[in-house]
Amino acid sequence: MSAPQFFPTCPVLTLAQLAEATGARLAEASQGSLEVRSIAPLEGAGIGDLTFLDNAAYAKFAGETGATACFIAPKFADRLSANCVALISNEPYRAFAKAALLLFPTSARPQSVFGATGISPGSYIHPEARLEAGVIVDPGAIIGKGAEIGRGTLIGAHAVIGPEVRIGRDCAIGAHATVVHALIGNRVIIHTGARIGQDGFGFAMGPMGHLKVPQIGRVILQDDVDVGANTTIDRGANRDTVIGEGTKIDNLVQIAHNVTIGRHCVIVAQVGISGSTVLEDYVVMAGQSGVAGHLRIGMAAQVGAQSGVMNDVPAGAKYLGSPAKPARQMFREVAAVSRLVQKGETDLKANPAPASKG
Repeated sequence: MSAPQFFPTCPVLTLAQLAEATGARLAEASQGSLEVRSIAPLEGAGIGDLTFLDNAAYAKFAGETGATACFIAPKFADRLSANCVALISNEPYRAFAKAALLLFPTSARPQSVFGATGISPGSYIHPEARLEAGVIVDPGAIIGKGAEIGRGTLIGAHAVIGPEVRIGRDCAIGAHATVVHALIGNRVIIHTGARIGQDGFGFAMGPMGHLKVPQIGRVILQDDVDVGANTTIDRGANRDTVIGEGTKIDNLVQIAHNVTIGRHCVIVAQVGISGSTVLEDYVVMAGQSGVAGHLRIGMAAQVGAQSGVMNDVPAGAKYLGSPAKPARQMFREVAAVSRLVQKGETDLKANPAPASKG
């Protein structure tokens, strides 16, 4: 059985073309005509491959790599194999990402299952929906009454776009995703199985039972937002749930009603953000961290993996632990507990408990 080619490449690129496209500097200008056609990790690359080195932990592979070229920080450039041409950049990983997109342009967003253009006869589009030219609709997709979809957008197989939803231009809605009660900007990517705009979890609790609170807000995803597979974003209760421009959300994230997330935030897998919490711009939340409701996470704050945030976090702070606290404080406390344990073990060895009689 032959190996499948899931991501066809574009025509080969020369190192001179890559340097121009990424702003990198060729260490040897005479090598600009060399060509690359694929990408690979530093330790597994061969002839025709492009790679990168940005993390000191992988510098040990630099002298042995078989890659044709490597985006590399200036401090590591002299470690490269003699057969590998250095593309010197202060941001080698970012330069590599740009180059990889040139080589594999279809890899960055969901594609039509059939590689189709136009509207599949196996889809259902309400007569009052409005689609601009160039929209792609895959088999089984449903587009509701009054929905509007901008040109260049893909609606994947069996995706559901609810009534009156607005989706901008050059978006991609993955297979089996649902988008209801939502306004979606331009160049938004919603991956497979994501749920956007469903009912928020709101109940008036009481001894006679829990009364459902109507959720009449919307979800607003601004331009260039990326939503991972099987992520859920609830619509607001009495105002909107808003995800700011350029924010990237990983798979399996839960964002509750009335949450506001600022611009260019990063939300990693299995994060949970409770209702009415605000994340200001450039916040990073690491995997499996959680935030209680009605809190504010300040601009550019970072919340470590598996942390439980119970109070507001100041701008620029780094919080860790459960309950979350400033990272330095948490590390001091962990170190203090470790010293106490070691002292207890030492004392026990020096003064063992007498053997019990009986």
